[in-house]
Amino acid sequence: MWTFGKKVAAGFAIAFALLAMIGVVAYRSIDSLTRTSYLVAHTHDVLEESANLLGDLKDAETGQRGFLITGDTAFLEPYQAALSSLPERVKDLRTLTADNPNQQRRIDEAGPIIAAKLAELKRTIDLRRTAGFDPAAKIVAAGEGKSAMDNLRRVLSQVDSEERGLLRERAADVEAAVRGGTVAILGGTLIALLFVSAVAWYLTHTLSRQIGTAVGQVQSSSAELQAVATQQATGSKEQSTAMSEISTTISELLATSRQIMQSAQRVAQIAEQTAAAARSGDQTVGSAHTAIAAIRRQVDLIVSHMLELGKKSQQIGAVLEIVTELAEQTNILSINATIEAVGAGEAGKRFAVVAEEIRKLSDRVGASAKQIRGLIEDVRSAVNTTVMATETGSKAVDAGSKQFDHVAVSFKQIADLVITTTDAAREIELSTKQQMTAVEQVNVAMGNVAQASKETEASSGQTQQTAAELAVLSKDLLRLVQRQAST
Repeated sequence: MWTFGKKVAAGFAIAFALLAMIGVVAYRSIDSLTRTSYLVAHTHDVLEESANLLGDLKDAETGQRGFLITGDTAFLEPYQAALSSLPERVKDLRTLTADNPNQQRRIDEAGPIIAAKLAELKRTIDLRRTAGFDPAAKIVAAGEGKSAMDNLRRVLSQVDSEERGLLRERAADVEAAVRGGTVAILGGTLIALLFVSAVAWYLTHTLSRQIGTAVGQVQSSSAELQAVATQQATGSKEQSTAMSEISTTISELLATSRQIMQSAQRVAQIAEQTAAAARSGDQTVGSAHTAIAAIRRQVDLIVSHMLELGKKSQQIGAVLEIVTELAEQTNILSINATIEAVGAGEAGKRFAVVAEEIRKLSDRVGASAKQIRGLIEDVRSAVNTTVMATETGSKAVDAGSKQFDHVAVSFKQIADLVITTTDAAREIELSTKQQMTAVEQVNVAMGNVAQASKETEASSGQTQQTAAELAVLSKDLLRLVQRQAST
Protein backbone atom coordinates (compact mmCIF):
# COMPACT_ATOMS: atom_id res chain seq x y z
CA MET A 1 0.00 0.00 0.00
CA TRP A 2 1.35 3.43 -0.92
CA THR A 3 2.27 5.83 1.88
CA PHE A 4 1.21 9.47 1.89
CA GLY A 5 4.72 10.59 0.86
CA LYS A 6 4.77 8.17 -2.10
CA LYS A 7 1.39 9.48 -3.28
CA VAL A 8 2.68 13.05 -3.17
CA ALA A 9 5.87 12.08 -5.03
CA ALA A 10 3.89 10.22 -7.72
CA GLY A 11 1.54 13.18 -8.22
CA PHE A 12 4.45 15.58 -8.59
CA ALA A 13 6.25 13.22 -11.00
CA ILE A 14 3.23 12.99 -13.31
CA ALA A 15 2.68 16.76 -13.15
CA PHE A 16 6.37 17.32 -13.99
CA ALA A 17 6.09 14.91 -16.95
CA LEU A 18 3.06 16.81 -18.27
CA LEU A 19 4.91 20.12 -17.94
CA ALA A 20 7.95 18.64 -19.72
CA MET A 21 5.75 17.42 -22.60
CA ILE A 22 4.11 20.84 -22.90
CA GLY A 23 7.54 22.48 -22.92
CA VAL A 24 8.86 20.15 -25.65
CA VAL A 25 5.81 20.74 -27.86
CA ALA A 26 6.05 24.50 -27.33
CA TYR A 27 9.77 24.48 -28.18
CA ARG A 28 9.24 22.47 -31.37
CA SER A 29 6.37 24.73 -32.45
CA ILE A 30 8.40 27.88 -31.84
CA ASP A 31 11.43 26.40 -33.62
CA SER A 32 9.32 25.42 -36.64
CA LEU A 33 7.69 28.86 -36.67
CA THR A 34 11.12 30.54 -36.54
CA ARG A 35 12.48 28.52 -39.46
CA THR A 36 9.36 29.12 -41.55
CA SER A 37 9.45 32.86 -40.78
CA TYR A 38 13.05 32.98 -41.97
CA LEU A 39 12.07 31.29 -45.23
CA VAL A 40 9.18 33.72 -45.71
CA ALA A 41 11.55 36.65 -45.27
CA HIS A 42 13.94 35.01 -47.74
CA THR A 43 11.11 34.72 -50.32
CA HIS A 44 10.28 38.40 -49.90
CA ASP A 45 13.95 39.24 -50.49
CA VAL A 46 13.89 37.26 -53.76
CA LEU A 47 10.72 39.03 -54.91
CA GLU A 48 12.15 42.42 -54.00
CA GLU A 49 15.43 41.73 -55.82
CA SER A 50 13.54 40.53 -58.94
CA ALA A 51 11.44 43.70 -58.95
CA ASN A 52 14.56 45.85 -58.48
CA LEU A 53 16.23 44.09 -61.45
CA LEU A 54 13.29 44.83 -63.73
CA GLY A 55 13.08 48.37 -62.35
CA ASP A 56 16.74 49.07 -63.15
CA LEU A 57 16.20 48.01 -66.77
CA LYS A 58 13.12 50.23 -66.97
CA ASP A 59 15.15 53.14 -65.63
CA ALA A 60 17.86 52.45 -68.22
CA GLU A 61 15.24 52.37 -71.00
CA THR A 62 13.67 55.61 -69.74
CA GLY A 63 17.05 57.36 -69.72
CA GLN A 64 17.74 56.09 -73.26
CA ARG A 65 14.43 57.44 -74.63
CA GLY A 66 14.90 60.79 -72.94
CA PHE A 67 18.32 61.14 -74.53
CA LEU A 68 17.03 60.04 -77.97
CA ILE A 69 14.29 62.63 -77.88
CA THR A 70 16.23 65.55 -76.46
CA GLY A 71 19.85 64.74 -77.15
CA ASP A 72 20.62 65.99 -73.62
CA THR A 73 23.15 63.73 -71.84
CA ALA A 74 21.56 64.56 -68.47
CA PHE A 75 18.80 62.08 -69.30
CA LEU A 76 21.41 59.29 -69.41
CA GLU A 77 21.96 59.33 -65.62
CA PRO A 78 19.37 56.48 -64.97
CA TYR A 79 21.01 54.54 -67.79
CA GLN A 80 24.49 54.96 -66.27
CA ALA A 81 23.20 53.98 -62.80
CA ALA A 82 21.53 50.86 -64.22
CA LEU A 83 24.75 49.79 -65.93
CA SER A 84 26.58 49.76 -62.58
CA SER A 85 23.78 48.20 -60.50
CA LEU A 86 22.48 45.45 -62.84
CA PRO A 87 25.45 43.03 -62.43
CA GLU A 88 25.09 43.24 -58.64
CA ARG A 89 21.34 42.68 -58.92
CA VAL A 90 21.83 39.53 -60.99
CA LYS A 91 24.55 38.29 -58.62
CA ASP A 92 22.38 38.88 -55.51
CA LEU A 93 19.39 37.20 -57.13
CA ARG A 94 21.52 34.20 -58.06
CA THR A 95 22.84 33.96 -54.47
CA LEU A 96 19.36 34.18 -52.94
CA THR A 97 18.06 31.35 -55.15
CA ALA A 98 21.13 29.10 -54.82
CA ASP A 99 18.98 26.35 -53.21
CA ASN A 100 16.42 26.34 -56.07
CA PRO A 101 17.59 24.77 -59.37
CA ASN A 102 14.50 26.05 -61.26
CA GLN A 103 15.22 29.64 -60.28
CA GLN A 104 18.89 29.25 -61.16
CA ARG A 105 17.86 28.07 -64.61
CA ARG A 106 15.58 31.10 -65.08
CA ILE A 107 18.34 33.48 -64.00
CA ASP A 108 20.67 31.85 -66.50
CA GLU A 109 17.97 32.45 -69.13
CA ALA A 110 17.55 36.08 -68.06
CA GLY A 111 21.28 36.85 -68.34
CA PRO A 112 21.51 36.91 -72.16
CA ILE A 113 18.23 38.85 -72.39
CA ILE A 114 19.59 41.54 -70.07
CA ALA A 115 22.84 41.67 -72.08
CA ALA A 116 20.89 41.98 -75.37
CA LYS A 117 18.74 44.80 -73.97
CA LEU A 118 21.76 46.70 -72.72
CA ALA A 119 23.46 46.25 -76.11
CA GLU A 120 20.38 47.60 -77.89
CA LEU A 121 20.31 50.61 -75.56
CA LYS A 122 24.01 51.32 -76.10
CA ARG A 123 23.68 51.06 -79.91
CA THR A 124 20.80 53.53 -80.09
CA ILE A 125 22.56 55.97 -77.78
CA ASP A 126 25.72 55.82 -79.91
CA LEU A 127 23.70 56.36 -83.11
CA ARG A 128 21.94 59.35 -81.57
CA ARG A 129 25.29 60.88 -80.74
CA THR A 130 26.86 60.24 -84.18
CA ALA A 131 24.01 60.08 -86.71
CA GLY A 132 21.17 61.95 -85.07
CA PHE A 133 17.66 61.09 -84.04
CA ASP A 134 16.26 59.28 -87.10
CA PRO A 135 18.62 56.29 -87.30
CA ALA A 136 18.29 55.69 -83.59
CA ALA A 137 14.49 56.00 -83.76
CA LYS A 138 14.36 53.42 -86.56
CA ILE A 139 16.14 50.88 -84.33
CA VAL A 140 13.70 51.59 -81.49
CA ALA A 141 10.76 51.30 -83.85
CA ALA A 142 12.04 47.91 -85.06
CA GLY A 143 10.94 46.48 -81.66
CA GLU A 144 14.14 44.69 -80.71
CA GLY A 145 14.30 46.38 -77.30
CA LYS A 146 10.61 45.77 -76.64
CA SER A 147 10.99 42.08 -77.44
CA ALA A 148 13.92 41.79 -74.99
CA MET A 149 11.90 43.52 -72.23
CA ASP A 150 8.91 41.25 -72.86
CA ASN A 151 11.12 38.16 -72.62
CA LEU A 152 12.71 39.48 -69.41
CA ARG A 153 9.29 40.23 -67.90
CA ARG A 154 8.19 36.68 -68.77
CA VAL A 155 11.26 35.13 -67.09
CA LEU A 156 11.01 37.35 -64.00
CA SER A 157 7.27 36.67 -63.86
CA GLN A 158 8.05 32.95 -63.66
CA VAL A 159 10.55 33.67 -60.88
CA ASP A 160 7.93 35.71 -58.99
CA SER A 161 5.25 33.08 -59.55
CA GLU A 162 7.34 30.29 -58.06
CA GLU A 163 8.42 32.43 -55.11
CA ARG A 164 4.81 33.43 -54.40
CA GLY A 165 3.83 29.76 -54.48
CA LEU A 166 6.57 29.01 -51.95
CA LEU A 167 5.33 31.98 -49.93
CA ARG A 168 1.82 30.53 -49.80
CA GLU A 169 3.17 27.12 -48.74
CA ARG A 170 5.30 28.64 -46.03
CA ALA A 171 2.41 30.77 -44.80
CA ALA A 172 0.34 27.59 -44.54
CA ASP A 173 3.19 25.95 -42.62
CA VAL A 174 3.26 28.91 -40.21
CA GLU A 175 -0.49 28.64 -39.62
CA ALA A 176 -0.23 24.88 -39.07
CA ALA A 177 2.66 25.30 -36.63
CA VAL A 178 0.84 28.01 -34.69
CA ARG A 179 -2.39 26.03 -34.64
CA GLY A 180 -0.69 22.79 -33.56
CA GLY A 181 1.39 24.52 -30.88
CA THR A 182 -1.63 26.39 -29.54
CA VAL A 183 -3.74 23.23 -29.34
CA ALA A 184 -0.94 21.25 -27.69
CA ILE A 185 -0.10 23.95 -25.14
CA LEU A 186 -3.71 24.78 -24.25
CA GLY A 187 -4.73 21.10 -24.11
CA GLY A 188 -1.68 20.08 -22.11
CA THR A 189 -2.09 23.01 -19.72
CA LEU A 190 -5.76 22.16 -19.18
CA ILE A 191 -4.92 18.51 -18.51
CA ALA A 192 -2.10 19.53 -16.13
CA LEU A 193 -4.40 21.93 -14.26
CA LEU A 194 -7.12 19.29 -13.91
CA PHE A 195 -4.61 16.70 -12.72
CA VAL A 196 -2.93 19.02 -10.21
CA SER A 197 -6.33 20.12 -8.87
CA ALA A 198 -7.44 16.49 -8.47
CA VAL A 199 -4.20 15.51 -6.71
CA ALA A 200 -4.38 18.55 -4.40
CA TRP A 201 -7.98 17.74 -3.47
CA TYR A 202 -7.16 14.08 -2.83
CA LEU A 203 -4.10 14.80 -0.70
CA THR A 204 -5.90 17.49 1.33
CA HIS A 205 -8.86 15.19 1.92
CA THR A 206 -6.61 12.30 3.01
CA LEU A 207 -4.49 14.48 5.29
CA SER A 208 -7.51 16.12 6.94
CA ARG A 209 -9.07 12.72 7.61
CA GLN A 210 -5.88 11.37 9.24
CA ILE A 211 -5.37 14.43 11.44
CA GLY A 212 -9.07 14.47 12.35
CA THR A 213 -8.81 10.88 13.57
CA ALA A 214 -5.71 11.67 15.65
CA VAL A 215 -7.41 14.75 17.15
CA GLY A 216 -10.43 12.64 18.07
CA GLN A 217 -8.16 10.23 19.93
CA VAL A 218 -6.51 13.16 21.74
CA GLN A 219 -9.92 14.48 22.80
CA SER A 220 -10.90 11.05 24.10
CA SER A 221 -7.65 10.75 26.06
CA SER A 222 -8.05 14.26 27.51
CA ALA A 223 -11.58 13.40 28.67
CA GLU A 224 -10.29 10.26 30.39
CA LEU A 225 -7.47 12.30 31.92
CA GLN A 226 -9.96 14.83 33.31
CA ALA A 227 -12.01 12.02 34.88
CA VAL A 228 -8.91 10.46 36.44
CA ALA A 229 -7.72 13.88 37.68
CA THR A 230 -11.11 14.47 39.33
CA GLN A 231 -10.90 11.09 41.06
CA GLN A 232 -7.35 11.85 42.17
CA ALA A 233 -8.41 15.22 43.62
CA THR A 234 -11.22 13.54 45.58
CA GLY A 235 -8.83 10.86 46.88
CA SER A 236 -6.30 13.52 47.85
CA LYS A 237 -8.89 15.40 49.88
CA GLU A 238 -9.90 12.18 51.67
CA GLN A 239 -6.25 11.40 52.31
CA SER A 240 -5.70 14.87 53.75
CA THR A 241 -8.65 14.39 56.13
CA ALA A 242 -7.34 10.98 57.21
CA MET A 243 -3.87 12.45 57.79
CA SER A 244 -5.38 15.15 60.01
CA GLU A 245 -7.19 12.54 62.08
CA ILE A 246 -4.04 10.40 62.33
CA SER A 247 -1.97 13.42 63.32
CA THR A 248 -4.48 14.25 66.09
CA THR A 249 -4.42 10.65 67.31
CA ILE A 250 -0.60 10.58 67.36
CA SER A 251 -0.54 13.84 69.34
CA GLU A 252 -2.86 12.36 71.91
CA LEU A 253 -0.75 9.20 72.04
CA LEU A 254 2.39 11.30 72.64
CA ALA A 255 0.69 13.12 75.53
CA THR A 256 -0.34 9.78 76.99
CA SER A 257 3.23 8.49 76.78
CA ARG A 258 4.50 11.49 78.71
CA GLN A 259 1.93 10.95 81.40
CA ILE A 260 3.14 7.36 81.70
CA MET A 261 6.67 8.66 82.20
CA GLN A 262 5.52 10.97 85.02
CA SER A 263 3.49 8.40 86.95
CA ALA A 264 4.81 4.85 87.10
CA GLN A 265 2.23 3.97 89.79
CA ARG A 266 -0.65 4.47 87.40
CA VAL A 267 0.92 2.08 84.87
CA ALA A 268 -2.02 -0.32 84.84
CA GLN A 269 -4.61 2.34 84.18
CA ILE A 270 -2.42 4.09 81.63
CA ALA A 271 -1.66 0.68 80.06
CA GLU A 272 -5.38 0.09 79.53
CA GLN A 273 -5.76 3.56 78.07
CA THR A 274 -2.68 3.01 75.94
CA ALA A 275 -4.03 -0.36 74.77
CA ALA A 276 -7.31 1.27 73.79
CA ALA A 277 -5.48 4.09 72.06
CA ALA A 278 -3.22 1.52 70.36
CA ARG A 279 -6.20 -0.42 69.09
CA SER A 280 -7.82 2.78 67.83
CA GLY A 281 -4.55 3.85 66.24
CA ASP A 282 -4.16 0.44 64.60
CA GLN A 283 -7.59 0.79 63.04
CA THR A 284 -6.78 4.32 61.88
CA VAL A 285 -3.46 3.17 60.45
CA GLY A 286 -5.26 0.36 58.63
CA SER A 287 -7.72 2.85 57.16
CA ALA A 288 -4.91 5.20 56.18
CA HIS A 289 -2.98 2.31 54.61
CA THR A 290 -6.06 1.41 52.54
CA ALA A 291 -6.46 5.04 51.44
CA ILE A 292 -2.80 5.23 50.45
CA ALA A 293 -3.14 2.01 48.44
CA ALA A 294 -6.12 3.56 46.59
CA ILE A 295 -4.11 6.72 45.94
CA ARG A 296 -1.24 4.62 44.58
CA ARG A 297 -3.59 2.87 42.16
CA GLN A 298 -4.98 6.25 40.97
CA VAL A 299 -1.46 7.60 40.50
CA ASP A 300 -0.47 4.52 38.45
CA LEU A 301 -3.61 4.96 36.32
CA ILE A 302 -2.74 8.64 35.72
CA VAL A 303 0.82 7.73 34.69
CA SER A 304 -0.55 5.14 32.25
CA HIS A 305 -2.88 7.70 30.68
CA MET A 306 -0.12 10.30 30.53
CA LEU A 307 2.15 7.87 28.66
CA GLU A 308 -0.67 6.98 26.24
CA LEU A 309 -1.29 10.69 25.66
CA GLY A 310 2.43 11.15 24.94
CA LYS A 311 2.25 8.37 22.32
CA LYS A 312 -0.75 10.07 20.67
CA SER A 313 1.19 13.35 20.58
CA GLN A 314 4.09 11.56 18.86
CA GLN A 315 1.66 10.13 16.27
CA ILE A 316 0.35 13.62 15.59
CA GLY A 317 3.97 14.82 15.28
CA ALA A 318 4.59 12.11 12.65
CA VAL A 319 1.56 13.31 10.68
CA LEU A 320 2.87 16.89 10.93
CA GLU A 321 6.20 15.75 9.44
CA ILE A 322 4.25 14.49 6.41
CA VAL A 323 2.45 17.85 6.18
CA THR A 324 5.79 19.70 6.32
CA GLU A 325 7.24 17.42 3.63
CA LEU A 326 4.19 18.09 1.43
CA ALA A 327 4.58 21.85 1.82
CA GLU A 328 8.30 21.74 0.98
CA GLN A 329 7.81 19.54 -2.10
CA THR A 330 4.86 21.71 -3.25
CA ASN A 331 6.99 24.84 -2.86
CA ILE A 332 9.83 23.24 -4.89
CA LEU A 333 7.36 22.20 -7.60
CA SER A 334 5.89 25.72 -7.75
CA ILE A 335 9.38 27.22 -8.14
CA ASN A 336 10.23 24.75 -10.95
CA ALA A 337 6.87 25.44 -12.58
CA THR A 338 7.48 29.20 -12.40
CA ILE A 339 10.87 28.75 -14.05
CA GLU A 340 9.34 26.61 -16.81
CA ALA A 341 6.55 29.18 -17.27
CA VAL A 342 9.08 32.01 -17.65
CA GLY A 343 10.99 29.89 -20.17
CA ALA A 344 7.76 29.35 -22.12
CA GLY A 345 7.40 33.09 -22.62
CA GLU A 346 3.98 34.49 -23.41
CA ALA A 347 2.35 31.03 -23.52
CA GLY A 348 3.39 30.27 -19.92
CA LYS A 349 1.87 33.32 -18.18
CA ARG A 350 -1.29 31.50 -17.21
CA PHE A 351 0.65 28.55 -15.90
CA ALA A 352 2.84 30.96 -13.90
CA VAL A 353 -0.31 32.19 -12.12
CA VAL A 354 -1.24 28.59 -11.27
CA ALA A 355 2.30 27.95 -10.00
CA GLU A 356 2.11 31.06 -7.81
CA GLU A 357 -1.22 29.86 -6.33
CA ILE A 358 0.33 26.44 -5.61
CA ARG A 359 3.25 28.17 -3.88
CA LYS A 360 0.88 30.25 -1.73
CA LEU A 361 -1.04 27.10 -0.82
CA SER A 362 2.19 25.37 0.18
CA ASP A 363 3.17 28.41 2.31
CA ARG A 364 -0.20 28.33 4.10
CA VAL A 365 0.08 24.59 4.66
CA GLY A 366 3.61 25.09 6.05
CA ALA A 367 2.39 27.90 8.40
CA SER A 368 -0.50 25.73 9.60
CA ALA A 369 1.91 22.85 10.25
CA LYS A 370 4.09 25.18 12.36
CA GLN A 371 1.06 26.28 14.41
CA ILE A 372 0.02 22.66 14.95
CA ARG A 373 3.57 21.72 15.93
CA GLY A 374 3.54 24.53 18.51
CA LEU A 375 0.26 23.25 19.96
CA ILE A 376 1.64 19.69 20.09
CA GLU A 377 4.79 20.91 21.84
CA ASP A 378 2.58 22.63 24.44
CA VAL A 379 0.66 19.38 24.91
CA ARG A 380 3.89 17.40 25.30
CA SER A 381 5.23 19.92 27.81
CA ALA A 382 2.02 19.74 29.84
CA VAL A 383 2.09 15.93 29.71
CA ASN A 384 5.72 15.81 30.85
CA THR A 385 4.96 18.19 33.71
CA THR A 386 2.00 16.08 34.76
CA VAL A 387 4.01 12.84 34.58
CA MET A 388 6.80 14.34 36.68
CA ALA A 389 4.34 15.66 39.27
CA THR A 390 2.53 12.31 39.34
CA GLU A 391 5.81 10.43 39.78
CA THR A 392 6.65 12.74 42.69
CA GLY A 393 3.27 11.97 44.23
CA SER A 394 3.85 8.25 43.67
CA LYS A 395 7.18 8.41 45.46
CA ALA A 396 5.55 10.32 48.34
CA VAL A 397 2.82 7.68 48.53
CA ASP A 398 5.46 4.92 48.65
CA ALA A 399 7.27 6.73 51.45
CA GLY A 400 3.99 7.18 53.33
CA SER A 401 3.18 3.51 52.90
CA LYS A 402 6.53 2.50 54.34
CA GLN A 403 6.05 4.88 57.26
CA PHE A 404 2.63 3.35 57.88
CA ASP A 405 4.24 -0.06 57.97
CA HIS A 406 6.62 1.24 60.63
CA VAL A 407 3.67 2.72 62.51
CA ALA A 408 1.85 -0.62 62.42
CA VAL A 409 4.92 -2.39 63.78
CA SER A 410 5.30 0.25 66.50
CA PHE A 411 1.65 -0.06 67.48
CA LYS A 412 2.10 -3.81 67.79
CA GLN A 413 5.10 -3.26 70.00
CA ILE A 414 3.07 -0.82 72.09
CA ALA A 415 0.28 -3.38 72.49
CA ASP A 416 2.78 -6.01 73.62
CA LEU A 417 4.36 -3.63 76.05
CA VAL A 418 0.99 -2.63 77.45
CA ILE A 419 0.19 -6.32 78.15
CA THR A 420 3.51 -6.85 79.89
CA THR A 421 3.14 -3.62 81.87
CA THR A 422 0.96 -5.41 84.43
CA ASP A 423 3.83 -7.81 85.22
CA ALA A 424 6.72 -5.36 85.80
CA ALA A 425 6.80 -1.61 86.46
CA ARG A 426 10.38 -1.33 85.39
CA GLU A 427 9.59 -2.95 82.11
CA ILE A 428 6.65 -0.54 81.82
CA GLU A 429 8.96 2.43 82.40
CA LEU A 430 11.47 1.16 79.86
CA SER A 431 8.75 0.29 77.41
CA THR A 432 7.20 3.70 77.93
CA LYS A 433 10.46 5.39 76.99
CA GLN A 434 10.65 3.23 73.88
CA GLN A 435 7.04 3.97 73.15
CA MET A 436 7.56 7.72 73.45
CA THR A 437 10.54 7.55 71.11
CA ALA A 438 8.55 5.53 68.64
CA VAL A 439 5.60 7.90 68.87
CA GLU A 440 7.86 10.89 68.19
CA GLN A 441 9.16 9.15 65.09
CA VAL A 442 5.62 8.39 64.06
CA ASN A 443 4.70 12.03 64.63
CA VAL A 444 7.52 13.15 62.33
CA ALA A 445 6.47 10.53 59.81
CA MET A 446 2.87 11.74 60.06
CA GLY A 447 4.03 15.29 59.40
CA ASN A 448 5.87 14.08 56.28
CA VAL A 449 2.85 12.10 55.17
CA ALA A 450 0.59 15.11 55.72
CA GLN A 451 2.93 17.27 53.65
CA ALA A 452 3.02 14.62 50.93
CA SER A 453 -0.78 14.51 51.03
CA LYS A 454 -0.96 18.27 50.50
CA GLU A 455 1.49 18.02 47.61
CA THR A 456 -0.56 15.19 46.12
CA GLU A 457 -3.69 17.34 46.37
CA ALA A 458 -1.91 20.24 44.66
CA SER A 459 -0.61 17.86 41.97
CA SER A 460 -4.13 16.58 41.42
CA GLY A 461 -5.34 20.14 40.83
CA GLN A 462 -2.50 20.77 38.41
CA THR A 463 -3.27 17.50 36.61
CA GLN A 464 -6.91 18.49 36.28
CA GLN A 465 -5.93 21.92 34.94
CA THR A 466 -3.52 20.30 32.45
CA ALA A 467 -6.26 17.95 31.28
CA ALA A 468 -8.57 20.93 30.71
CA GLU A 469 -5.85 22.75 28.75
CA LEU A 470 -5.26 19.60 26.71
CA ALA A 471 -8.97 19.42 25.86
CA VAL A 472 -8.94 23.07 24.74
CA LEU A 473 -5.79 22.51 22.65
CA SER A 474 -7.33 19.45 20.97
CA LYS A 475 -10.44 21.47 20.09
CA ASP A 476 -8.28 24.26 18.65
CA LEU A 477 -6.32 21.69 16.65
CA LEU A 478 -9.55 20.17 15.28
CA ARG A 479 -10.87 23.59 14.25
CA LEU A 480 -7.55 24.38 12.57
CA VAL A 481 -7.65 21.10 10.62
CA GLN A 482 -11.27 21.66 9.58
CA ARG A 483 -10.52 25.24 8.46
CA GLN A 484 -7.47 24.03 6.51
CA ALA A 485 -9.57 21.30 4.85
CA SER A 486 -12.28 23.80 3.89
CA THR A 487 -9.70 26.10 2.28
